[in-house]
Amino acid sequence: MIKLNDKSDFKEKSMVEYSRQNKQAWEFDAYNFWRRKCKPEERAKADIKNPMGQLKKYAEYFDSYKGVKVANICGSCGKKAIPLALLGAEVTVFDISEDNKKYALEVADNANVNIRYQVCDILEINMNVYADYYDVVFMEGGVLHYFHDIMQFMKIMYSLLKHGGKMICSDFHPYTKIQDTLGLEQKTMSYFSTQVFEGEMAHTRFYEDELRKRIPLCSYRKYTVSEIINAVIRNGFTLEKFDEHPSWINPELPGEFTLIGRKQ
Repeated sequence: MIKLNDKSDFKEKSMVEYSRQNKQAWEFDAYNFWRRKCKPEERAKADIKNPMGQLKKYAEYFDSYKGVKVANICGSCGKKAIPLALLGAEVTVFDISEDNKKYALEVADNANVNIRYQVCDILEINMNVYADYYDVVFMEGGVLHYFHDIMQFMKIMYSLLKHGGKMICSDFHPYTKIQDTLGLEQKTMSYFSTQVFEGEMAHTRFYEDELRKRIPLCSYRKYTVSEIINAVIRNGFTLEKFDEHPSWINPELPGEFTLIGRKQ
């Protein structure tokens, strides 16, 4: 379900309001959804058996793990945080959902590792505690479109890092604005659209139709490649790498990207 709004309409909404809207969506049955998908003890066993494999393609972007302080932005149910912790990283998940936290901590407990989990709006992370704290800021799986001011978002990512620290930003490829190459059932639009729109959260499509209608919508803003790269550079990062990855359902088309930025 998609509802497009022009940008002027969106300005009437505060950041707090759209954050609250997204929180409602991500706390609708989320804990039960993750348990149905994979029980915490089963997830933990898979993580313990092959933590590097659980990181998949992202493993190549980490220089090391032991003692590395990682901020996992919008880390959801801990599917990457817990493998990182098993490899020796000191991981803090920042996420908006209490349900995600509950599931992630149960998996971590079953895997016998510790992770920190801060439930908060990413734009309101306590910089009195976390400024210049992390060696790595890491995000994956569709994060940027939840934040309607990418400049502000990247400013916060920069602030979290120590000097010399690395941002690993992996996300849905902007090409998905014009073609649903990942099969996420989201409406397409002009590549250069700056519209904010309401749409279903990622796993809503797995529910039966009647329940699906009851799940709150999220508020999205999708970016072009240049908007993302310029926000990284203008906030002080040195852009070291920009990789493009094929779609999950059609390897001839782009589906994701990974960007590496360094705080010098």
